[in-house]
Amino acid sequence: MANQNSNIGFRRFGIFTIAAIYLLIMVGGIVRSTGSGMGCPDWPKCFGQWVPPTQESQLPENYKEIYAGKRKDKNLKLARYLDVLGLPELSYAVAHDPAIYNEPTFNPVKTWIEYVNRLLGASIGILIVATLVYSFRFRQTDPTITWLSAAAVLLTVFQAWLGSIVVSTNLLPFMITLHMVLAIMMVALLIYVIARSQKETIVADIPKNVTLIQRLIYTVMALSMSQIVLGTQVREGVDMIRAAVEQIPQTLIVDRIGLVFYIHRSFSILVLLVNVYLWYSLRQASMQNSLLLKLQNSLMLIILAAVVTGVVMAYFNIPAFAQPLHLTLSTIMIGLQLLMAVLLRFYQQKEVAQTMQTTA
Repeated sequence: MANQNSNIGFRRFGIFTIAAIYLLIMVGGIVRSTGSGMGCPDWPKCFGQWVPPTQESQLPENYKEIYAGKRKDKNLKLARYLDVLGLPELSYAVAHDPAIYNEPTFNPVKTWIEYVNRLLGASIGILIVATLVYSFRFRQTDPTITWLSAAAVLLTVFQAWLGSIVVSTNLLPFMITLHMVLAIMMVALLIYVIARSQKETIVADIPKNVTLIQRLIYTVMALSMSQIVLGTQVREGVDMIRAAVEQIPQTLIVDRIGLVFYIHRSFSILVLLVNVYLWYSLRQASMQNSLLLKLQNSLMLIILAAVVTGVVMAYFNIPAFAQPLHLTLSTIMIGLQLLMAVLLRFYQQKEVAQTMQTTA
């Protein structure tokens, strides 16, 4: 009984940590939509301080030159590493793109938005380390949980380092996309770890035609991840247009994004249709109280909300409030799909084990 309570405690702590990461993703979307990514021109400090300034008068007169110079020194080192890794084009962009060294004027609102984002990121780092410590109780019964929790900590450290690179490269598009993908990987790791810690207590509920259901879940995961990457490309296009054309009317931005926007918009129809088919298949193949069906019902609501926010952005010229919601809903979507895939796998393993015990 004590061990079961311990597992429940680990699950609750893990769910809290996952929810915190989703909150960070939303805050990151707010940073992006408000143009606050360079609110702090250095990392991990902000304008060389642990508590950032509130007025430009608190900064040196030549603060733009100071921080642009620091970034340039860091980027030249990064460029050498990229050359070694066989990425000459990215290396050249990091070292020579003049836009990287365009230092924005101090804006206290943007500075503090970015600073809150960093504080939340640091807090989540502590939560993930605590998850690793909590996972030590599984090191004898299921060491994979502990090892994957350790991998989540390492991924968090790498994500923090990448965050510093995002700042030093003045929000270089490729770096921002990679930063987003790694955040999703962190969530995926934790979802698997928490689900695995509960696999002895879940009730096996294998739907009919399980092979079709599995293939559909893997398909919607692949489609959803592709859609998220396409979405980051659309956002990069928006940023490039705003950087190239000062004070461009908001109504013209969507028209200038180009083909990637229309692909992203059309691709969302495919994602929706495949998820509807998965929902229909689960309704036909599962018990009414099936956990998989309940998750798919929740997933459909999340997808519909994501579609609505996407429509709002497309037809109302990308209002700032819609992007963080759209991004967060999209990442929750793929998290639920992953949880369904993991649960189905554990259901199958448990059913096989029970069958073997019965025949023995």
